[in-house]
Amino acid sequence: MPDRQKDRPWLMRTYAGHSTAEASNELYRRNLAKGQTGLSVAFDLPTQTGYDPDHVLARGEVGRVGVPVSHLGDMRRLFQDIPLERTNTSMTINATAMWLLALYQVVAEEQGADIGRLQGTTQNDIVKEYLSRGTHVFPPVPSLRLTTDMITYTVNHIPKWNPINICSYHLQEAGATPVQEIAYAMSTAIAVLDAVFASGRIPEERKGDVVGRISFFVNAGVRFIEEMCKMRAFSRIWDRITRERYGIEDARQRRFRYGVQVNSLGLTEAQPENNVQRIVLEMLAVTLSKDARARAVQLPAWNEALGLPRPWDQQWSLRIQQVLAHESDLLEYADIFDGSRVIEAKVADLVTESFAEIDRIEAMGGVMTAVESGYLKSRLVASHAERRARIESGEEKIVGVNCYESTEPSPLTADLDTAVMTVDPANEAGVVAALQSWRVNREEARATDALTALKKAAAGTDNLMAATLECARAGVTTGEWSWALRDVFGEFRAPTGVGGAPIAVSAETGTALAAVREKVARTAEELTSAGGAPGGGRRLRLRLLVGKPGLDGHSNGAEQIAVRARDAGFEVVYQGIRLTPEQIVSAALAEDVHCVGLSILSGSHAALVPEVLGRLREAGAGDIPVIVGGIIPNADAEELRAAGVAAVFTPKDFGITEIIGRIVDEIRTANKLDPWEVPA
Repeated sequence: MPDRQKDRPWLMRTYAGHSTAEASNELYRRNLAKGQTGLSVAFDLPTQTGYDPDHVLARGEVGRVGVPVSHLGDMRRLFQDIPLERTNTSMTINATAMWLLALYQVVAEEQGADIGRLQGTTQNDIVKEYLSRGTHVFPPVPSLRLTTDMITYTVNHIPKWNPINICSYHLQEAGATPVQEIAYAMSTAIAVLDAVFASGRIPEERKGDVVGRISFFVNAGVRFIEEMCKMRAFSRIWDRITRERYGIEDARQRRFRYGVQVNSLGLTEAQPENNVQRIVLEMLAVTLSKDARARAVQLPAWNEALGLPRPWDQQWSLRIQQVLAHESDLLEYADIFDGSRVIEAKVADLVTESFAEIDRIEAMGGVMTAVESGYLKSRLVASHAERRARIESGEEKIVGVNCYESTEPSPLTADLDTAVMTVDPANEAGVVAALQSWRVNREEARATDALTALKKAAAGTDNLMAATLECARAGVTTGEWSWALRDVFGEFRAPTGVGGAPIAVSAETGTALAAVREKVARTAEELTSAGGAPGGGRRLRLRLLVGKPGLDGHSNGAEQIAVRARDAGFEVVYQGIRLTPEQIVSAALAEDVHCVGLSILSGSHAALVPEVLGRLREAGAGDIPVIVGGIIPNADAEELRAAGVAAVFTPKDFGITEIIGRIVDEIRTANKLDPWEVPA
């Protein structure tokens, strides 16, 4: 029999934001009118990484993957006519989380809201940025201080706010197994809570208030039985840690509170209509089990592997949630998995293995030490390489990609150029002009004084939230706030994990990798014999530069190319994320590379790739082939090839060994060597 009282549905969100604050505000109001019950704000990469739109690294990135918010005026326009006191807002922001929360609070105050009633979440998980997402700015220790300051501030001033949303979502995107996803997220939570309680700003009797506001943001993959068990394991582990390590007696405060976005890693460019059923299965993983049900759900759109979803695509994802919540009988029953021996056994295994990994990280000195040593990143790169190897071998099947590839023409993608939304390139110039106008019209002395006070607070031990709020009110910009803290804290370049990743694909005689290794070695010999190797024929190895121009921190693909190229015999130059075209070209020249590979998933390829090509030509190195990989629409790919790009790879090109072989072909073509023929 169903329960007498039907459960309330979870919060329904759509991750959204693009172009400008005004355009995003219109989108938010339309989504709320369609029945969305919470907002989830996507910020653009300059905002996430602490740059103003007119910074050199922001070129091509403004308004691409989210909304640009440079100052208080932008935040006002973003939430115009949206009453913040009655809105639950999630902001996906990490390194600059304190800054965006300050802007949000000031706008709420201007609306006349009681800030004590504000509800929502700032993601504010910097550890996963070091490991997978790449929008970190400051080193681990000051980053943890920013997080601690935010938590102690919100507990006392915005008690209904979730000041951190510990995010294992991107860990799974970077290749994490369920055990790694649980263990790394819980290790992050331990580091954060230890730092908060060590600050001396939380009295013993309020420790439960802190724990009760810690939330999580997880990923749900298509293996939905395993994913559902993962959520039950998460809940069990969190209950034990908060009870035994921190002495929290109130079961309500120990509850594992989480939101979810289902897996974007598993969405395919090939037969993208299959993504709809993947999304549904993944949503079931976090809704079927009442005792481990998500408190908030946001679903990607079917076409996110192709580009930026349109409003209609986002509406489709929202309707999927609404049908499950309001048409099915899901919310009428107690937990339907209680008493299942199969589920209990799987959950118990995940709990045991996760605690073993948590203990291993604790023995290293905690999660921050494990980040700085490169241990966590190398494990993720290795796990992702193993997954890619299973896909390439066919052991892990993906319908429409490595099996059942034949397909009827799809009306959804008949015109690929209109199947996704595009951001007008002229948008960036308008945002930059508006920023410059803001600076001209603000009270400059107050802004200067506010930044001076921020630096002084950063150099001391005061909670940085008060100084940050004054910066917001004084008209300081996102870049100015971040640079003031960079001056005190410095910047951080996270380990890439490439060097420590083990070989994941066999290179035994007769394998595809063995054939490519032979191709690499023979091509290097031919170039050296012909005197065509860079540097006058001194080297006997091919050298590949893997570059990440702009602010796109999604480095998973670049890392996998780098690892496989290394295993194929290339000497690989990979310097990590966030490089300017000038830096990439300088490295290509200094390292005498045979090929430059650029990885861009943010949509900035149209601006950044031609600049790399142009700088190579200016340096007299225009004969070095440039290849590009990323989420690139067909029309853009044609334009890149016309501009001189040798090859373009998109998510449908899942065979990494094959890609490495194609890179060798382009090197041979550029150096006028005969096409490769497999030796008899």
